[in-house]
Amino acid sequence: MKLHELKKPEGSTFVGKRKGRGTGTGNGTTAGRGMNGQKSRSGGKLRLGFEGGQMPLYRRIPKRGFTNHWSVTYVGVNVDALNVFEDGTTVTPEMMMDLGLAKGVSDGIKILGNGELTKKLTVQAQKFSNSAIDKIVAAGGKAEVI
Repeated sequence: MKLHELKKPEGSTFVGKRKGRGTGTGNGTTAGRGMNGQKSRSGGKLRLGFEGGQMPLYRRIPKRGFTNHWSVTYVGVNVDALNVFEDGTTVTPEMMMDLGLAKGVSDGIKILGNGELTKKLTVQAQKFSNSAIDKIVAAGGKAEVI
């Protein structure tokens, strides 16, 4: 196949209707806009959600609750997930993010105490649960709060 042999696929293009070109075309006089009303006039565009002066749906629905902009969220990482690191490693939050142990955007990482830790690690994180600290220390490691 060469460039001069290329052809458009069947039905990929079509000629649009020519509106307002006389009554014989079938699209004359009102040009497919109907008879009267706001949408038949030039410039008669309606904004999104407009319901003809009726109170719009987005204003009728009650708004409840609020969002606390000062809330702090942590991603939880269980102790048993830290077994992927080598013995004697200092585990940082960046290393956990790189391995995919902590996913999502948050304000920090909290180490949780689910599972068993078999490696001696120095774990650095923003928060620790009490059971996680006990398990890290029992394995011979250290829990450092950043």
